[in-house]
Amino acid sequence: MDDHLTGWLAALDEERLTRVLGNRPDALIPPWPRTLDALAERLAGDFAVMEVMRTLPLPALEIVQACLALGDRPGEDRLARFLGVSVSETIPWLDRLYDHALAWPEADGRIGLAGALAHWWTAPCGLGEPLAAYLESWTLNAEGLRRMCRNLGVPPQGTRRQMMTRVSAALSDAELLSSLVAEAPEGTIGMLDDFAWDGPIRSVNGDLFITPGTPEKWAVERGLLFRTQWGVAGMPREVALALRGPDYHPPFTPCPPDLATVAVDAEAVEYEMCLAAPRLLDRATAVLENIDKTPLPLLKGGGVGVREVKRVAKETGCAEAEARLLIEVSAVARLIGLDEEAGGLVPTDRFDRWRLSEGPARLRVLLAAWWRMERSSLRRVQERYATVLGDDPEGETIARIRRALLGALTEIPEGRGFATFPELVQAVHWRAPLLDRELLAECAPAVLEEAALLGLCSGPALTALGRALAALGSVAGGENDSAVAEVEHDPALAERSAKALASAQRTALFGADLTAVVTGPPSAELASLLDRTADRESQGAASVWRFGPASVRRALDAGESADTLLDALAEVGTLPQPLVYLVRDVARRHGEVTVASVGCVVLGSDPALLAEINAHRKLGRLGLRLLAPTVLASGATAERTLVALREAGYAPVPDGFGGLAVRRGPRPGHDTPDRTGNREGKRDGEREPDPRDGRLILFPGGRTAEADVPAHPYGLLDGLANLPPDVPDPREHARRLLAASGARRGGETPDRAPGRTWAVIGRRAIRLPTAQQTLLGFVVDRGVRALITLTDGVTATVSHGELRDGVLDAWCEEAGDYLDFPLGEITSVVAAR
Repeated sequence: MDDHLTGWLAALDEERLTRVLGNRPDALIPPWPRTLDALAERLAGDFAVMEVMRTLPLPALEIVQACLALGDRPGEDRLARFLGVSVSETIPWLDRLYDHALAWPEADGRIGLAGALAHWWTAPCGLGEPLAAYLESWTLNAEGLRRMCRNLGVPPQGTRRQMMTRVSAALSDAELLSSLVAEAPEGTIGMLDDFAWDGPIRSVNGDLFITPGTPEKWAVERGLLFRTQWGVAGMPREVALALRGPDYHPPFTPCPPDLATVAVDAEAVEYEMCLAAPRLLDRATAVLENIDKTPLPLLKGGGVGVREVKRVAKETGCAEAEARLLIEVSAVARLIGLDEEAGGLVPTDRFDRWRLSEGPARLRVLLAAWWRMERSSLRRVQERYATVLGDDPEGETIARIRRALLGALTEIPEGRGFATFPELVQAVHWRAPLLDRELLAECAPAVLEEAALLGLCSGPALTALGRALAALGSVAGGENDSAVAEVEHDPALAERSAKALASAQRTALFGADLTAVVTGPPSAELASLLDRTADRESQGAASVWRFGPASVRRALDAGESADTLLDALAEVGTLPQPLVYLVRDVARRHGEVTVASVGCVVLGSDPALLAEINAHRKLGRLGLRLLAPTVLASGATAERTLVALREAGYAPVPDGFGGLAVRRGPRPGHDTPDRTGNREGKRDGEREPDPRDGRLILFPGGRTAEADVPAHPYGLLDGLANLPPDVPDPREHARRLLAASGARRGGETPDRAPGRTWAVIGRRAIRLPTAQQTLLGFVVDRGVRALITLTDGVTATVSHGELRDGVLDAWCEEAGDYLDFPLGEITSVVAAR
């Protein structure tokens, strides 16, 4: 914990502390800190600092590098001189760092930096370790330090600390160093320049550092270079800065690079959005229904093979790029998942609920999944697509690139689009300088191609839907999140989603030639209805379906009746007489021949004997049916049928032995229900009623889903596990922290003095044995998790405790808040799992 940071936080007013907490959501993740000490510890964490650095633009990080290069907490004036700009130019970016608690102004006018910054930036501005790190090394003894002083022309007397101070002053003096280098052996200046500008660590020939008269030997004797390994040498930071000279200024680019734009038709951009969004839902539904019919097998090495992707694309009428994108987005959205029994990816229960929700809600689920997806479906490496759903080592970076790219596009005003990819990449790099620039340039075209398929951009410009999604970069979530409530339920995104689907056609023009034409993007519901009953012949600005006996029979096979089918079609358009005749004629002949599953066949030469067996009451459990005078069908397996017949007093033999014979057959449908719940005797798509069920909706292929599910404020989310975390409001929490800080200054402090914890617990927690008292002490002193039980039998998982007036004030995971637990009422403490 940094005491300087804690002191600065304590001096902040409510407004400034609110800004810090608002910019650092990691500081409010439960269990949120209750004291400024705990807040400072969380803000200064290495990982937390790195995460917030990823969100800052280039000028802020250039300020950080300059401060690190100068060292010793530089003042604002010194920093501005080093950068070669005025103080006023640095103030906005310093304030940005202050508001993110990466830096803070100290009382003496200097700039304090989070210690983690130095851990992440070991070579700021291309400079090496400070000179003190080399002089304090165990490899340099006192005699070596005196010899270095003599070579530099400074007094070698005094303590080691005094000699180090003189050497540092000499090597930091540019004029003294320049005169010293002028007397160096030939080749020394070029070698030192290489270290100063292209170092700070370089591979060297170790032999040259021990050979008299060489530039390497001369430089190491005077502290200009230090050999850390036999073949590796480094130049101290102060030496490199002195060699670069007083005119050197590190880069500082407070203004974003120019991004040339071109005019675009705003209405055309929105029209493309209104075409792409309905098509996205239409094709996503088609892909998922295809996977429902035929599970997607996975390769041995993971992912979905190219053949399967092309099969899905062909059977659903998608382009291959669409199929790749929709499979991966659906997997991230948890609409499909692995089913080992089915042998691949199949739709999940979430898919059934997704398809019953409103169109805009379905669209947002897909967009939120793409927004957090850690792969690029359309990125090509060496002119080849990666394996669908395969592992991508660059996955997390690709997700950051996606969000940075769309964020940069929001800076372009509506009615304009970017002119060239190189300039766009440069603009994105300014916004997110820690991203790999080569990977950014490689992924940018693929990301924009995916965005176009999702209705987020049209050519070089973002759509209204894309702008709404780009504003949610800070709450995108991770790929392992099953849902992201803040994205899926964002008001602006919800409004734009509804607008994107508003122009979707919900009616069709039915022709006497048994075609249906939709002039515009069809709604997902209309496309699903027509796909079930007709064959799609074309799609685009206008889509055409053709009805035929096979397509109508397909709908009837899925559980539709002629009346329900005609009623559904009549709701979307006026039906011509030929179409009505076609449906009625196919329905009249539907079911003329019935196909039934049997377990085995019983054959006999005596019709009377088979009739007797068929009527036998004890054999009713076999489900016998007389197919012909000498043929009985049994619903049980051959083995079970043989046993049952023998128990009833008959003498059957297996097929091939003559007399009464049994032939093996497939297992009956009603003996084992399939994964949709179908049983023999039920129409395809029906299932046994359950009084606990809500209203059942029938889908093609026999799938059902409950429509009357209990109302839930987060719609598609799977229960409380997906609710947004109960994070306190930054302003309210800032008030709490300041109030707690004032109370502590006033003397109201928790019992946390050294040794105080154990004394209080030992005196107050009298119901606990010594070992459990120790564990409870760890809850207070080390923040460990433990499961406690109270006298009334209530249990709670607690951590981050404090002791105050005989009460354990600790974070309760079940309540999602800090609660008070009287020490005298705690009867058990065990380690939490």
